[in-house]
Amino acid sequence: MCPRDGPPGWLPLSELPERHPAGADCQEDQTVAARRAVVAPTRQENRALRIVFYGTPSFAATTLDRLLASAHDVVAVVTQPDRPRGRGRRMFPSAVKDLAAAKELLVLQPERLTDETFRARLTACEHDLAVVAAYGRLLPEWLLGACAHGAINVHASLLPKWRGAAPVHRAIMAGETETGVTIIQLVKEMDAGPMLARRARPIEPSETSSAVEAALAEIGADLLVDTVDRIAAGTAVFEEQDHGLATLAPRLTKADGVLDWRRPAEAIHNQVRGLQPWPHASAALDGKRYLIHRTTLVMPPSDGSSPAEPPGTIVEAHLDSLIVAAGDDHSVAIHELQPEGGSRLSARAFLAGRPWRPGVRFDLPV
Repeated sequence: MCPRDGPPGWLPLSELPERHPAGADCQEDQTVAARRAVVAPTRQENRALRIVFYGTPSFAATTLDRLLASAHDVVAVVTQPDRPRGRGRRMFPSAVKDLAAAKELLVLQPERLTDETFRARLTACEHDLAVVAAYGRLLPEWLLGACAHGAINVHASLLPKWRGAAPVHRAIMAGETETGVTIIQLVKEMDAGPMLARRARPIEPSETSSAVEAALAEIGADLLVDTVDRIAAGTAVFEEQDHGLATLAPRLTKADGVLDWRRPAEAIHNQVRGLQPWPHASAALDGKRYLIHRTTLVMPPSDGSSPAEPPGTIVEAHLDSLIVAAGDDHSVAIHELQPEGGSRLSARAFLAGRPWRPGVRFDLPV
Protein backbone atom coordinates (compact mmCIF):
# COMPACT_ATOMS: atom_id res chain seq x y z
CA MET A 1 0.00 0.00 0.00
CA CYS A 2 1.23 3.49 -0.80
CA PRO A 3 2.36 5.40 2.32
CA ARG A 4 -0.20 7.93 3.56
CA ASP A 5 2.42 10.68 3.65
CA GLY A 6 2.63 10.70 -0.14
CA PRO A 7 4.99 9.37 -2.80
CA PRO A 8 8.57 10.65 -2.93
CA GLY A 9 9.22 13.99 -4.54
CA TRP A 10 6.10 15.83 -3.35
CA LEU A 11 6.66 19.34 -2.02
CA PRO A 12 5.17 21.69 0.57
CA LEU A 13 2.77 24.37 -0.65
CA SER A 14 5.28 27.12 0.13
CA GLU A 15 7.45 25.99 -2.78
CA LEU A 16 4.64 26.00 -5.35
CA PRO A 17 3.94 28.79 -7.86
CA GLU A 18 0.60 30.55 -7.43
CA ARG A 19 -2.16 29.07 -9.62
CA HIS A 20 -5.52 30.50 -10.65
CA PRO A 21 -8.05 28.13 -12.30
CA ALA A 22 -9.93 29.48 -15.30
CA GLY A 23 -13.62 30.30 -15.04
CA ALA A 24 -15.49 32.20 -12.37
CA ASP A 25 -17.71 29.27 -11.49
CA CYS A 26 -14.88 26.72 -11.23
CA GLN A 27 -12.58 27.95 -8.53
CA GLU A 28 -10.19 26.04 -6.31
CA ASP A 29 -11.31 25.83 -2.70
CA GLN A 30 -9.08 28.22 -0.76
CA THR A 31 -9.26 26.18 2.45
CA VAL A 32 -7.39 23.35 0.74
CA ALA A 33 -4.50 25.62 -0.19
CA ALA A 34 -4.43 27.12 3.29
CA ARG A 35 -4.30 23.85 5.21
CA ARG A 36 -2.24 21.49 3.05
CA ALA A 37 0.39 19.34 4.70
CA VAL A 38 4.09 19.15 3.91
CA VAL A 39 5.29 15.99 2.22
CA ALA A 40 8.77 15.16 0.96
CA PRO A 41 11.12 18.17 0.70
CA THR A 42 12.81 17.09 -2.53
CA ARG A 43 12.03 18.11 -6.11
CA GLN A 44 12.38 15.61 -8.93
CA GLU A 45 12.88 16.12 -12.63
CA ASN A 46 9.70 16.79 -14.62
CA ARG A 47 9.05 13.81 -16.87
CA ALA A 48 6.25 11.92 -18.58
CA LEU A 49 4.66 9.34 -16.30
CA ARG A 50 3.57 5.87 -17.39
CA ILE A 51 -0.05 5.49 -16.30
CA VAL A 52 -2.61 2.70 -15.95
CA PHE A 53 -6.12 4.16 -16.19
CA TYR A 54 -9.17 2.68 -14.43
CA GLY A 55 -12.62 3.87 -15.52
CA THR A 56 -15.92 2.83 -17.06
CA PRO A 57 -18.68 5.38 -17.98
CA SER A 58 -18.62 8.54 -20.10
CA PHE A 59 -17.48 10.60 -17.08
CA ALA A 60 -14.29 8.52 -17.04
CA ALA A 61 -13.93 8.61 -20.83
CA THR A 62 -13.71 12.41 -20.67
CA THR A 63 -10.83 12.11 -18.20
CA LEU A 64 -9.06 9.47 -20.29
CA ASP A 65 -9.39 11.55 -23.45
CA ARG A 66 -7.81 14.57 -21.73
CA LEU A 67 -5.04 12.40 -20.27
CA LEU A 68 -4.24 10.99 -23.71
CA ALA A 69 -3.76 14.55 -24.97
CA SER A 70 -1.26 15.30 -22.19
CA ALA A 71 2.48 14.67 -22.06
CA HIS A 72 1.97 11.42 -20.16
CA ASP A 73 1.81 7.86 -21.45
CA VAL A 74 -1.26 5.67 -20.80
CA VAL A 75 0.15 2.14 -21.03
CA ALA A 76 -3.06 0.23 -20.20
CA VAL A 77 -6.76 0.80 -19.51
CA VAL A 78 -8.76 -1.24 -17.00
CA THR A 79 -12.54 -1.11 -17.38
CA GLN A 80 -15.60 -3.16 -16.45
CA PRO A 81 -16.48 -6.20 -18.60
CA ASP A 82 -19.03 -5.73 -21.39
CA ARG A 83 -22.57 -5.80 -19.96
CA PRO A 84 -25.99 -6.68 -21.44
CA ARG A 85 -28.35 -3.76 -22.04
CA GLY A 86 -31.75 -3.08 -23.57
CA ARG A 87 -34.64 -5.38 -24.33
CA GLY A 88 -32.52 -7.66 -26.48
CA ARG A 89 -29.88 -7.93 -23.71
CA ARG A 90 -27.09 -7.36 -26.21
CA MET A 91 -23.59 -7.02 -24.83
CA PHE A 92 -22.20 -3.48 -24.90
CA PRO A 93 -18.70 -2.18 -24.07
CA SER A 94 -18.16 0.70 -21.67
CA ALA A 95 -17.55 4.23 -22.93
CA VAL A 96 -13.96 3.92 -21.74
CA LYS A 97 -13.42 0.69 -23.69
CA ASP A 98 -14.80 2.31 -26.85
CA LEU A 99 -12.34 5.20 -26.53
CA ALA A 100 -9.40 2.98 -25.59
CA ALA A 101 -10.06 0.65 -28.53
CA ALA A 102 -10.25 3.61 -30.91
CA LYS A 103 -6.85 4.76 -29.60
CA GLU A 104 -5.45 1.20 -29.87
CA LEU A 105 -4.64 0.99 -26.17
CA LEU A 106 -4.23 -2.21 -24.19
CA VAL A 107 -7.63 -2.90 -22.54
CA LEU A 108 -8.01 -5.18 -19.50
CA GLN A 109 -11.52 -6.21 -18.32
CA PRO A 110 -11.16 -8.46 -15.26
CA GLU A 111 -14.28 -9.83 -13.59
CA ARG A 112 -12.31 -9.77 -10.33
CA LEU A 113 -9.35 -7.58 -9.46
CA THR A 114 -7.92 -10.47 -7.45
CA ASP A 115 -7.65 -12.62 -10.59
CA GLU A 116 -4.09 -13.92 -10.93
CA THR A 117 -4.04 -13.54 -14.72
CA PHE A 118 -5.02 -9.88 -14.41
CA ARG A 119 -2.42 -9.37 -11.69
CA ALA A 120 0.31 -10.83 -13.88
CA ARG A 121 -0.67 -8.71 -16.90
CA LEU A 122 -0.83 -5.55 -14.81
CA THR A 123 2.56 -6.24 -13.25
CA ALA A 124 4.00 -6.60 -16.75
CA CYS A 125 2.74 -3.08 -17.56
CA GLU A 126 5.48 -1.21 -15.76
CA HIS A 127 3.90 2.06 -14.68
CA ASP A 128 4.47 4.98 -12.32
CA LEU A 129 0.90 5.91 -11.42
CA ALA A 130 -2.66 4.55 -11.41
CA VAL A 131 -5.46 7.00 -12.26
CA VAL A 132 -9.03 6.08 -11.31
CA ALA A 133 -12.22 7.80 -12.52
CA ALA A 134 -15.61 6.16 -11.88
CA TYR A 135 -14.23 2.65 -12.32
CA GLY A 136 -17.08 1.10 -10.34
CA ARG A 137 -15.10 -1.02 -7.89
CA LEU A 138 -12.82 -0.42 -4.94
CA LEU A 139 -9.19 -1.16 -5.74
CA PRO A 140 -7.67 -3.85 -3.50
CA GLU A 141 -4.74 -2.94 -1.32
CA TRP A 142 -2.16 -4.66 -3.51
CA LEU A 143 -3.10 -2.38 -6.42
CA LEU A 144 -2.62 0.76 -4.34
CA GLY A 145 1.05 -0.13 -3.92
CA ALA A 146 1.66 -1.56 -7.38
CA CYS A 147 3.58 1.49 -8.64
CA ALA A 148 5.90 4.21 -7.36
CA HIS A 149 3.31 7.01 -7.09
CA GLY A 150 0.38 4.88 -5.96
CA ALA A 151 -3.16 5.60 -7.17
CA ILE A 152 -5.14 8.82 -7.44
CA ASN A 153 -8.88 9.21 -7.98
CA VAL A 154 -11.14 11.78 -9.67
CA HIS A 155 -14.15 12.10 -7.34
CA ALA A 156 -17.23 14.14 -8.28
CA SER A 157 -17.84 15.92 -4.99
CA LEU A 158 -16.20 18.34 -2.60
CA LEU A 159 -14.77 15.77 -0.24
CA PRO A 160 -15.21 14.87 2.54
CA LYS A 161 -18.88 15.37 1.57
CA TRP A 162 -20.55 12.63 -0.46
CA ARG A 163 -18.10 9.75 -0.33
CA GLY A 164 -19.37 6.82 -2.36
CA ALA A 165 -20.76 5.68 -5.70
CA ALA A 166 -23.41 8.37 -6.38
CA PRO A 167 -22.04 11.73 -5.22
CA VAL A 168 -23.69 13.93 -7.87
CA HIS A 169 -27.11 12.34 -7.53
CA ARG A 170 -27.08 12.40 -3.73
CA ALA A 171 -25.95 16.03 -3.62
CA ILE A 172 -28.82 17.15 -5.86
CA MET A 173 -31.35 15.01 -4.02
CA ALA A 174 -30.23 16.67 -0.78
CA GLY A 175 -30.82 20.13 -2.25
CA GLU A 176 -27.15 21.12 -2.35
CA THR A 177 -26.37 24.35 -4.22
CA GLU A 178 -22.67 23.62 -4.76
CA THR A 179 -20.61 20.62 -5.73
CA GLY A 180 -17.24 20.07 -7.39
CA VAL A 181 -14.39 17.67 -8.05
CA THR A 182 -11.68 16.44 -5.68
CA ILE A 183 -8.51 14.60 -6.69
CA ILE A 184 -7.42 12.27 -3.89
CA GLN A 185 -4.75 9.72 -3.20
CA LEU A 186 -6.47 6.34 -2.87
CA VAL A 187 -6.22 4.50 0.43
CA LYS A 188 -7.91 1.37 1.74
CA GLU A 189 -10.91 3.28 3.13
CA MET A 190 -13.45 4.45 0.52
CA ASP A 191 -12.81 8.01 -0.73
CA ALA A 192 -10.95 8.85 2.49
CA GLY A 193 -7.48 9.60 1.14
CA PRO A 194 -5.56 12.89 1.23
CA MET A 195 -6.67 15.59 -1.22
CA LEU A 196 -4.34 16.86 -3.95
CA ALA A 197 -6.74 19.29 -5.65
CA ARG A 198 -10.29 20.55 -5.24
CA ARG A 199 -12.47 22.74 -7.46
CA ALA A 200 -16.01 23.94 -6.81
CA ARG A 201 -18.98 24.54 -9.11
CA PRO A 202 -22.51 25.80 -8.36
CA ILE A 203 -25.59 23.61 -8.90
CA GLU A 204 -28.34 25.58 -10.61
CA PRO A 205 -31.91 25.08 -9.26
CA SER A 206 -33.13 23.39 -12.45
CA GLU A 207 -30.05 21.30 -13.27
CA THR A 208 -30.29 17.52 -13.46
CA SER A 209 -27.66 15.06 -12.31
CA SER A 210 -26.86 14.26 -15.96
CA ALA A 211 -26.06 17.90 -16.73
CA VAL A 212 -24.04 18.44 -13.56
CA GLU A 213 -22.07 15.23 -14.05
CA ALA A 214 -21.18 16.21 -17.63
CA ALA A 215 -19.91 19.59 -16.40
CA LEU A 216 -17.91 17.96 -13.60
CA ALA A 217 -16.35 15.53 -16.07
CA GLU A 218 -14.79 18.47 -17.92
CA ILE A 219 -13.63 20.14 -14.71
CA GLY A 220 -12.26 16.88 -13.34
CA ALA A 221 -10.37 16.05 -16.52
CA ASP A 222 -8.53 19.37 -16.45
CA LEU A 223 -7.86 19.11 -12.72
CA LEU A 224 -6.56 15.56 -13.10
CA VAL A 225 -4.05 16.42 -15.81
CA ASP A 226 -2.84 19.39 -13.78
CA THR A 227 -2.40 17.12 -10.76
CA VAL A 228 -0.49 14.49 -12.74
CA ASP A 229 1.78 17.24 -14.07
CA ARG A 230 2.50 18.30 -10.49
CA ILE A 231 3.28 14.73 -9.46
CA ALA A 232 5.67 14.40 -12.41
CA ALA A 233 7.32 17.71 -11.51
CA GLY A 234 7.64 16.81 -7.84
CA THR A 235 5.42 19.73 -6.79
CA ALA A 236 2.29 17.84 -5.71
CA VAL A 237 0.98 18.42 -2.19
CA PHE A 238 -1.98 17.06 -0.27
CA GLU A 239 -4.27 17.82 2.64
CA GLU A 240 -5.85 15.26 4.93
CA GLN A 241 -9.64 15.25 4.86
CA ASP A 242 -11.62 16.23 7.93
CA HIS A 243 -13.20 12.82 8.47
CA GLY A 244 -15.65 14.23 11.00
CA LEU A 245 -17.39 16.11 8.17
CA ALA A 246 -17.78 13.07 5.92
CA THR A 247 -21.18 12.22 4.42
CA LEU A 248 -22.01 9.16 2.32
CA ALA A 249 -23.39 8.77 -1.21
CA PRO A 250 -24.41 5.11 -1.46
CA ARG A 251 -25.10 3.39 -4.78
CA LEU A 252 -28.56 4.11 -6.23
CA THR A 253 -31.33 1.51 -6.45
CA LYS A 254 -34.76 1.57 -8.10
CA ALA A 255 -36.26 2.07 -4.64
CA ASP A 256 -34.57 5.49 -4.47
CA GLY A 257 -36.81 6.62 -7.32
CA VAL A 258 -40.19 6.01 -5.71
CA LEU A 259 -41.84 9.37 -5.06
CA ASP A 260 -43.58 9.95 -1.76
CA TRP A 261 -45.95 12.85 -2.34
CA ARG A 262 -46.15 13.43 1.41
CA ARG A 263 -42.67 14.96 1.26
CA PRO A 264 -42.15 18.71 0.65
CA ALA A 265 -42.51 19.88 -2.95
CA GLU A 266 -38.87 20.96 -3.19
CA ALA A 267 -37.65 17.54 -1.98
CA ILE A 268 -39.77 15.83 -4.66
CA HIS A 269 -38.43 18.15 -7.37
CA ASN A 270 -34.84 17.50 -6.21
CA GLN A 271 -35.48 13.76 -6.31
CA VAL A 272 -36.71 13.98 -9.91
CA ARG A 273 -33.72 15.99 -11.16
CA GLY A 274 -31.22 14.02 -9.08
CA LEU A 275 -32.12 10.60 -10.45
CA GLN A 276 -31.27 11.02 -14.12
CA PRO A 277 -30.39 9.12 -16.24
CA TRP A 278 -31.07 6.22 -13.84
CA PRO A 279 -33.18 5.04 -12.04
CA HIS A 280 -35.50 8.04 -12.64
CA ALA A 281 -38.15 9.15 -10.19
CA SER A 282 -41.35 7.13 -10.48
CA ALA A 283 -44.96 7.19 -9.31
CA ALA A 284 -48.00 4.95 -9.78
CA LEU A 285 -51.36 6.20 -11.07
CA ASP A 286 -54.38 3.89 -11.29
CA GLY A 287 -52.06 0.94 -10.75
CA LYS A 288 -49.69 1.85 -13.59
CA ARG A 289 -46.11 2.97 -13.00
CA TYR A 290 -44.79 6.16 -14.62
CA LEU A 291 -41.27 7.52 -14.81
CA ILE A 292 -41.25 11.23 -13.99
CA HIS A 293 -38.70 12.98 -16.22
CA ARG A 294 -39.15 16.71 -15.68
CA THR A 295 -40.77 18.84 -13.00
CA THR A 296 -40.78 22.40 -11.74
CA LEU A 297 -41.87 23.92 -8.46
CA VAL A 298 -45.19 25.76 -8.48
CA MET A 299 -45.12 29.18 -6.88
CA PRO A 300 -47.82 29.52 -4.19
CA PRO A 301 -50.67 31.94 -4.96
CA SER A 302 -50.10 35.57 -4.02
CA ASP A 303 -53.01 35.42 -1.57
CA GLY A 304 -51.12 32.81 0.46
CA SER A 305 -53.60 30.01 -0.19
CA SER A 306 -52.29 26.49 -0.83
CA PRO A 307 -53.70 23.26 -2.24
CA ALA A 308 -56.21 21.73 0.13
CA GLU A 309 -56.11 18.35 -1.61
CA PRO A 310 -54.27 15.34 -0.11
CA PRO A 311 -50.66 14.76 -1.23
CA GLY A 312 -50.43 13.11 -4.65
CA THR A 313 -53.67 14.61 -5.94
CA ILE A 314 -53.63 16.12 -9.44
CA VAL A 315 -55.18 19.46 -8.54
CA GLU A 316 -54.95 21.02 -12.01
CA ALA A 317 -54.20 19.93 -15.57
CA HIS A 318 -52.74 22.47 -18.00
CA LEU A 319 -51.62 22.01 -21.58
CA ASP A 320 -47.98 21.83 -20.48
CA SER A 321 -48.18 20.34 -16.98
CA LEU A 322 -49.96 18.33 -14.33
CA ILE A 323 -50.08 20.16 -10.99
CA VAL A 324 -49.72 17.68 -8.11
CA ALA A 325 -50.19 18.48 -4.41
CA ALA A 326 -47.20 17.77 -2.16
CA GLY A 327 -46.96 17.26 1.58
CA ASP A 328 -46.09 20.81 2.57
CA ASP A 329 -49.21 22.37 1.00
CA HIS A 330 -47.15 23.35 -2.05
CA SER A 331 -47.29 21.75 -5.50
CA VAL A 332 -45.08 20.21 -8.17
CA ALA A 333 -45.69 20.60 -11.91
CA ILE A 334 -44.99 17.47 -13.99
CA HIS A 335 -43.98 18.40 -17.55
CA GLU A 336 -42.74 15.05 -18.92
CA LEU A 337 -43.52 11.48 -17.90
CA GLN A 338 -43.33 8.00 -19.33
CA PRO A 339 -45.59 4.98 -18.80
CA GLU A 340 -43.61 1.87 -17.93
CA GLY A 341 -42.74 0.11 -21.16
CA GLY A 342 -43.94 3.07 -23.23
CA SER A 343 -42.58 6.25 -24.75
CA ARG A 344 -41.68 9.51 -23.07
CA LEU A 345 -44.65 11.92 -23.16
CA SER A 346 -45.20 15.61 -22.66
CA ALA A 347 -47.99 16.52 -20.26
CA ARG A 348 -50.03 17.60 -23.29
CA ALA A 349 -49.65 14.18 -24.96
CA PHE A 350 -50.43 12.40 -21.70
CA LEU A 351 -53.66 14.36 -21.26
CA ALA A 352 -54.67 13.77 -24.87
CA GLY A 353 -54.64 10.05 -24.22
CA ARG A 354 -56.71 10.08 -21.03
CA PRO A 355 -59.38 12.53 -19.88
CA TRP A 356 -58.42 14.29 -16.69
CA ARG A 357 -60.89 14.39 -13.85
CA PRO A 358 -60.63 16.22 -10.52
CA GLY A 359 -59.44 14.17 -7.58
CA VAL A 360 -57.25 11.72 -9.50
CA ARG A 361 -54.41 10.81 -7.18
CA PHE A 362 -50.99 9.22 -7.51
CA ASP A 363 -50.48 6.25 -5.21
CA LEU A 364 -48.56 6.78 -1.98
CA PRO A 365 -45.82 4.28 -1.09
CA VAL A 366 -46.53 2.07 1.88
